[in-house]
This record gives sequence, structure tokens and C-alpha cells, in this order.
Amino acid sequence: MTELLQVDHLSKQYPGFTLQDISFSVKPGRIMGLIGKNGAGKSTTLKSILNMVRPESGTVTMLGKDFYANEKECKQDIGVVFGGIDFYPLKKLSAITAVTRRFYKDWDQERYNDYLRQFSLDENKQFRSLSNGMKVKYLLALALSHHATLYLLDEPTSGLDPVSRDEILHIFTRIVKDGKRSVLFSTHITSDLDRCADDITYIQNGKVLQSADKDTFLHSFEHLKAAEDTSPLTLEEIMLRTEGRTLDETAL
Repeated sequence: MTELLQVDHLSKQYPGFTLQDISFSVKPGRIMGLIGKNGAGKSTTLKSILNMVRPESGTVTMLGKDFYANEKECKQDIGVVFGGIDFYPLKKLSAITAVTRRFYKDWDQERYNDYLRQFSLDENKQFRSLSNGMKVKYLLALALSHHATLYLLDEPTSGLDPVSRDEILHIFTRIVKDGKRSVLFSTHITSDLDRCADDITYIQNGKVLQSADKDTFLHSFEHLKAAEDTSPLTLEEIMLRTEGRTLDETAL
């Protein structure tokens, strides 16, 4: 198996917005960052991949299988984190976990307990009492505790303090170290990608502007620099220089 995730020509239509012909792939042992401004289509892409919203067209091959035809089986091997999920706000974390772990045949309680300690999470607390950052850490603890092969994460470092972000990025790096597992995560914090991403997929106005390994990605936007500018472009500078332009204006 060459790719853990292969997305081909995925499209989703909403009133006033179209996710159009999204294609990219994630190979084993890689961390891919999914970037784009708010409203560009990052969350819609992840939700379409996971069939949380049904795309009008396109295919998703996950772990060598047609995801839409093998959704239940594939979901055993993926870890997912989406922001804005409030579960049952009055329930304690222990009660939420007791239900969640029933869905996974490879649930690892010892690993889960390790993450509780690492993230300083108290299972006796109600979900609503957690800060936004602690909610993200709890969702990550659940996603990381059933030996997934592929992790799909929507803004997992959003709302975290710098120390906690470092901690999460270190976990991502550790996950892919064996060369068998991969992480795909969306973010608007480009400095996180500067430090840990192997590959970048850039979505602009519902379309993939570029998807490549990080070095190739950065080099492909060199034409946007002034002739006298010899310093390499950063991801943040690329987004600042391309947003507001048409796809033709930023053609690679």
C-alpha cells in the first residue's frame, strides 16, 4: 500500500460555496498540514472525507479500501478530532469515555490513562467545565487510545498555549516515527507546520492550489517574490501573498 489516504476529485456543493475537485494523498510515516484561510474549505474537506457530509462526487481510498463502501471497518483504524464537539456537557469525562471505548476493538485503557496524566485531565470533571484547550486535549486522548493508523484532525492546536502546542506536535512526530502511521491536520498556525509537517496541501476558495512535500511546496511559490528578495518564503508569507488573488494569478 503506497498511500494511507487517497482523495480523488472530491466535490461538495453548498449555497454560496463549492468544494471543487479536491485531490491529494497522504503516505505512511508523514505529517500533512492542510492550510487555507477561514472558509476556504478545510473543515468541509475533512468532513467530506469522513462522510460526515456527503460529497456529490469523488472517491476516498483509506488504508487501501474504498472508504464509503467500508466506512465502519475503516473507522476502526482512524483517530478523529473536530473542534466544536460538546458531547453531553453535563456528563463527566469518565462517562463519555466509557461509551466511546465500546466502539473500538483495539481500545487501550493503559494508553488512555497515560494521556490523561500527560494532559493533566481529571475524569471526574464535567465536559462543560473544561477550557477549550483542555477539551481539545481530551478529544486527542480519545483519538490516540485505540491504535489508529491514520489521524484526521481539524485545528487540533487551536486554543492551546505554546507549551501545550509543543507537546501535541511532539506527539504527532512520535506517531509517524515508525513509518507506518500518518497525521493529516488542518491549522491556521503556520509556525506549527514549519516545525513538524512533511507535506502541505493548500486549499483556496474550495480548490487545491498546491499539494506537495514541504520543500517542493515552498519552492513552487518562489515566483511570487520580488527579484531582489533572496530570503526564502515562509508558509505565512505564501498565504499573505496568494489570498485575494485568483488561481490563474497564482498559477504554478
